[in-house]
Amino acid sequence: MKIIYLYKKGYPNMKRKNSVENQSTTAVQIPFTNSSVTSKDDTTISYRQLGQGPGLVMLHGTMESAQSHMQLAGALSDAFTVYLPDRRGRGQSGPCGDDYSIKKEVEDLDALLTETGACFVFGVSVGAIVCLQAALSLPAIRKAAIFEPPIIINGSVSTGFLTRYDEEIAQGDVASALVTGMLGSQMGPPVFSSIPRWLLKLLTKMMMASEDKKAKGDDVTMRMLAPTMHYDLQLAVESEGLMENFKAISTELLLLGSSKSPSYFKVALNALEKALLHARRIEFPGLNHGASGNTNRGGQPERVAQELRRFFI
Repeated sequence: MKIIYLYKKGYPNMKRKNSVENQSTTAVQIPFTNSSVTSKDDTTISYRQLGQGPGLVMLHGTMESAQSHMQLAGALSDAFTVYLPDRRGRGQSGPCGDDYSIKKEVEDLDALLTETGACFVFGVSVGAIVCLQAALSLPAIRKAAIFEPPIIINGSVSTGFLTRYDEEIAQGDVASALVTGMLGSQMGPPVFSSIPRWLLKLLTKMMMASEDKKAKGDDVTMRMLAPTMHYDLQLAVESEGLMENFKAISTELLLLGSSKSPSYFKVALNALEKALLHARRIEFPGLNHGASGNTNRGGQPERVAQELRRFFI
């Protein structure tokens, strides 16, 4: 599950709104157009578009939005038309809904692929699970790059912290919920396990306050994203047992991972590599789960862009 490093770093009823010029406010000013499509259940899915060339859709992970991969998109925009959707529940997209499931996410991706004619997809973390599931049923996908999907393999990671997280969100204690999510998903540095929760909560409050103060325009903040972690954890739970289904994927795949990410991501990639003999795998030495994100969140998008360029061209 792709939790931002807090302390570092088509369908007949589908519609499209008129594009409007905008700019990214994440780290570097990158021009883009903002559009939307309507998914099968009438949920609006907003997306950013930039560049020129074959269409490439990037699906972000947990505690992220379309803005989280703007630098990666910018690095690829000379060769691809890049589409960055806000997955449902984020940004200008509609709510997750009471019947949320991986099926809904695949329908959202299908709507975007149909609208844009894109045939390449890149999924990060939970977004990668969506891309894998979509590759089973959407013939429009010609190639898919998969970055560290949190597929649960024989209990490789516990989601028991979800109960505490949900309770803290319900109480409006966003800082505590984010700390619970970060520790439960093993996304913080090892030293965090020895830091008192009250101090982690205080640091998180300070970071959220600073981010809220600096937010501009359509920026999506940690405070806004916090409730969506529930749904991504739901997808991770839903992924358990899907590996057998993924063996039927015939789409050309690139499996990506980082050497410093939590071990359960490597467990999932190992299982995928074994199940999908036609897939190619690459590991980024010295990087972590945030490798593909903007540099202000600890990412190194240029390194990831090099491998994506080689794969999709």
